[in-house]
Amino acid sequence: MSENDEFDDLIQEIEGKIQKDESEIYTERTREEAYNPKNAGELKEPSAVGRIRGPCGDTVQIHLRIEGDVISDTKFITDGCGPSIACGSVVTELVKGKTVEEAEKVTPEDILAVLGDLPEDNLHCPVLAINTLKAALEDYRNTRSFRNQSISE
Repeated sequence: MSENDEFDDLIQEIEGKIQKDESEIYTERTREEAYNPKNAGELKEPSAVGRIRGPCGDTVQIHLRIEGDVISDTKFITDGCGPSIACGSVVTELVKGKTVEEAEKVTPEDILAVLGDLPEDNLHCPVLAINTLKAALEDYRNTRSFRNQSISE
């Protein structure tokens, strides 16, 4: 057995232990969203952007494309942990296709309902995702207000 084979075996063993530990802590849906997030990345020329740094040091950024009053597309990026990634993925799915008014009503509990709960140490993650969404919606309102003001002048 070569050194590379031994190293690969060690990595597989460590990954297996991590996945076993994660399965005891997080729901299958949380793990799925963390490892295979939907809407990850940035939009070119978004209608609005929100960026918030949470109390844990994680930063989440949400981009919205709004056509009419409907969120037609949304993406997120984060430098955070698996639960932050999962929450960013879920919140973008929850608001896509909704009106701005409907998106404003999405709560951390809505995210938790999809994920199936999180450990207490990670309960700030859905709050961070929602606060970032609210910042993006506020950016949209401010930008729209500025555009309307400029047009009428």
